[in-house]
Amino acid sequence: MRNFRYDVAIIGGAGHIGLPLALAFADQGKSVLAHDIDAAAFETIAAGKMPFMDAGSEEVLQRVLGKSLSLSTDCAAIAEAEIVIITIGTPVDEHLNPQYRSMKQFANSLAPHLRDGQLVIFRSTLYPSSTERMREVWKRNLPELEVCFCPERIAQGHAMEELHALPQIVSGFEPWAIDKAKALFRLLTPLVVEVNPLEAELTKLFTNSYRYIQFAAANQFYMIAGDYGADFKEIYRAMTYEYPRMRDFPKAGFASGPCLFKDTMQLSAFTNNRFFLGHNAMLINEGLPNYLVEKVKAKHDLSRMTSGILGMAFKADCDDKRDSLAYKLRKILEIESREVYCSDCHIHEEGFIGEEEMIDKCDIVFLGAMHQRYRSLDFKGKIVVDVWDAIDEAASHGRLFR
Repeated sequence: MRNFRYDVAIIGGAGHIGLPLALAFADQGKSVLAHDIDAAAFETIAAGKMPFMDAGSEEVLQRVLGKSLSLSTDCAAIAEAEIVIITIGTPVDEHLNPQYRSMKQFANSLAPHLRDGQLVIFRSTLYPSSTERMREVWKRNLPELEVCFCPERIAQGHAMEELHALPQIVSGFEPWAIDKAKALFRLLTPLVVEVNPLEAELTKLFTNSYRYIQFAAANQFYMIAGDYGADFKEIYRAMTYEYPRMRDFPKAGFASGPCLFKDTMQLSAFTNNRFFLGHNAMLINEGLPNYLVEKVKAKHDLSRMTSGILGMAFKADCDDKRDSLAYKLRKILEIESREVYCSDCHIHEEGFIGEEEMIDKCDIVFLGAMHQRYRSLDFKGKIVVDVWDAIDEAASHGRLFR
């Protein structure tokens, strides 16, 4: 047994995955170190404010800050924690291939700050077999260190709720390490599922890829309906009304963000590009912004119109813009329209304007992220492109383009 100052250290502890997890463990009485290189985010956190939206997290932060939760940008502090949780996953490059080299470089840079007796838990998506490879890198010099993979599956913006509600997947190589990981996560949920590391890695990739494919199916049907002049809203209503086998069928809309697309591409790379469903889902989902613009151009002269995009986050009621398809839509409209304005009630970015001002300035409004407050807006008779089927035409005083 070794003496450790902290029960848990979380690398990436100021991020969307790491910070809610740090708060949850600290709220259960664990001594938690949140480590991150983002000093600006830590300034916000140290003031008792969340740096991003997550329901219920700010109240927990204010309870644990300066008590069971500590903040540090010093890598040396990681060696003082019994359990180290890494919330940094395998990225993909501009060619949509996993950057395993980056993960190996990260493992080598972290090694001097680890010590024997620690348990390291990977939390974010890993390219299959990465858990075992990272373990091999560290155990060359630290034979008593162990590694587990315990993937998160939370919906962004609801981490604090779902950490306590969803089952936790646990995987590892040694029984003592698996037992320690189980005991830690059972502080948050009694529901724990054990599999081996490769199965856990594939579970995470399969889950996100399946959701991405579901969205692609809805978007493909939306495009087919539009090409033949049918109203997808009515088709969706007919498909799902009191029909249990279609209960989980999603509506059309932008499928983006930091996980679904990336994880689908990682699974494709792992299968030597034989994951044809994933490739087709990517073509459909990534092609939806261009499809919307082309449909509008068939009826209106966009080159003479001022366009606006309302909602730039990657999903509704969220302040995260990473990999948002609204930004891809903006690039297309900058070519096709006379002028383009953007607005988002949750994102403050240079050049963004308020929604009322944007509606006044624009001839046509594209709904990027369907934040709840937009449902009651008066669009003042402007054309509204509502792929989400969220706006009531009569109430909004707009001309819906579906």
